[in-house]
Amino acid sequence: AKSCSSILQELNYVIIEGVDPVSVQDIQGDGFLREKVVKNGCCGEKEFIKLHAYTIVQHPVVVHLDLDVLVLQPLDDLFDIMLEEEKEEEEDDAAEEARKKLPVMFQASIPDKVDAFFTRDYNMVMPHSKRKPVQGGFLALRPSMETYNEFVNIIRTGHYTKGGGWGDLGFGPFYGSMTFQGIIPYYYDALHPNTAVEVSRCIYNQMCDNPRTGRTVNDIVSGDCRTGEKDTCEDCRERPMEDVKTAHFTLCQKPWECLPHDGGRIQERLCKQLITEWFRVRKDLEVNTWNKEEGVGMFKKDIFHGYCTSHGKKGYIPMEVPRL
Repeated sequence: AKSCSSILQELNYVIIEGVDPVSVQDIQGDGFLREKVVKNGCCGEKEFIKLHAYTIVQHPVVVHLDLDVLVLQPLDDLFDIMLEEEKEEEEDDAAEEARKKLPVMFQASIPDKVDAFFTRDYNMVMPHSKRKPVQGGFLALRPSMETYNEFVNIIRTGHYTKGGGWGDLGFGPFYGSMTFQGIIPYYYDALHPNTAVEVSRCIYNQMCDNPRTGRTVNDIVSGDCRTGEKDTCEDCRERPMEDVKTAHFTLCQKPWECLPHDGGRIQERLCKQLITEWFRVRKDLEVNTWNKEEGVGMFKKDIFHGYCTSHGKKGYIPMEVPRL
C-alpha cells in the first residue's frame, strides 16, 4: 500500500496509514468469525480498515469511496443535510431543499439528524432476504471516535453466527457479510436505527446492475425485483448519465481494462457512457492541468480518448504523474 500511495503523496494528498482495527487473533466469540473472516468477501479482514474513516474527526463529514469510483457531481445535498444542525439560519434553506429532492429509497423519511448515507447491494442476496448488505464502495458518514470504538468492540466480541450473521439477526451470510458489507447494516439497521439513510443506488454509487433476478433480453427484464418490491423496481441502467452523482466500476469492469462496451445491450449503454466520461476526466487532468500531450492510443478513441491501444488490460496506457 505504501508503494502505491507514494504517487498520491506527490499530488499533495494526505495519506493516512491504517491498520486492522482488531487483529484476527483477538476476535472472541465461538471462533467462527475468527476462523473465516480472512477469506470473506474480496479482501477478508482488511475490509475493516475502511472503518478508519470514522476516526477522521477533524472534519464534520467524511465520504468513503473505493478507488474505482468516479465522482461526477457535487455531493452537497448529503453535506447540507448532515451539517444542518451546525448551520446559520439563512443556510437552513439549503438543507430543507436538499431534504425535498434527495433520492431516498422507498420514499423513506429522513431523520432529523443523519449520521450516514449509504447504498445497498441487492445483487448479493435474494429478494426475500430480510437483511440487505450495504455496498462497500460508498459511505458518507459523520466521523466519531465513539462510533469507531463501538465498531471495534463489535468485531472483537465476534458475535457472528454461521447461519445468522452479525448478532445472529440475519446480517449474513452473504458476500462480504463478515466485514464491511455486513457490519455497516448491522450497526445502522439493528443497533442504531433511524440514524442513517439509504439513497438511490441509481444516482449515488451507480453500478449499472440488473434490478431483477432474471436475464434482460432485448431490453426486456424478467424475474423478481431484487429490492423486494412487488411489481415495479427502477432499472438503474436506464438512468440518464446527467443524473448520476458517483459511478462505481464493478459490473462495468475497470476503465483501465479498455473494454468498449459497444454491444448495444442495456447493460452496456450506460457503462459505455461512464467509461467514456472516466477517460474524458483523465484527459482533462493530463492535458489541461498537467499540460501534457494528448494520448496516442488509436483504439476506439471516441471512448478511450487516446489512452488505449487495444482491447484489454494490455492495451491500457498507464498514467504518468508529473513531478510537481
